[in-house]
Amino acid sequence: MSTALTLISSMATRHLLADLAQAHARAGGPETRIESVGGVDAARRVRGGEVFDAVVLASDAIARLDADGRLRPGSIRPIADSSVAIAVQAGAPRPDTGSEAALRAAVLGARAIGYSTGPSGTALMALFERWGLTDALKDRLVQARPGVPVGSLVASGEVELGFQQLSELMDLPGITLLGGMPPGLEIVSRFSGAVPVTAARPEAAQALLDFLASPASDESKRRHGMQAVRDPQDGR
Repeated sequence: MSTALTLISSMATRHLLADLAQAHARAGGPETRIESVGGVDAARRVRGGEVFDAVVLASDAIARLDADGRLRPGSIRPIADSSVAIAVQAGAPRPDTGSEAALRAAVLGARAIGYSTGPSGTALMALFERWGLTDALKDRLVQARPGVPVGSLVASGEVELGFQQLSELMDLPGITLLGGMPPGLEIVSRFSGAVPVTAARPEAAQALLDFLASPASDESKRRHGMQAVRDPQDGR
């Protein structure tokens, strides 16, 4: 049996990557052992020289690792786009979030608002700032700790309104999905993979990333609430 590849990722893609790694193995590729942690921690470990054959993170984090010289040149591949969705506790009233005005009113009326670390949370905070609500909301904003799903805060009642990528919210017990962000306010995070300079099996890792980025992976991405990347401007 061939030696397993090692891959580190953020939590947002863990289910998708597990699914696709199994598909890659069924197609003749090596086994892949995946460790999913908070994205900041994953980037820190790659930057620190820990040995991994592949890394999958938000594209901005991948770009920073590349700029720091921690990735093999030309190894970056776009994996998936992931959109933010909105959730409330199961059985709770469902506020209207279908337009910008309705979402703004729902946010102002919420007792507590949960959001995630990473680029989707940063984009949400920028939206609240654009609305002029930063001061009004500062005591009601709850950022989930790295690796903790926002949906768990919603399910427990700690927050009334939760924002996180659909892939993280779908199928979680104890919550009701309200849908995505309203038209014009969509928040989409791109996840990319790359081969770190420390990789023990760089060629096999690159073949895995090529599979993750290929049309053969599209159906799995849809099933996990993500979209295939068809925008070539990814820094490949």
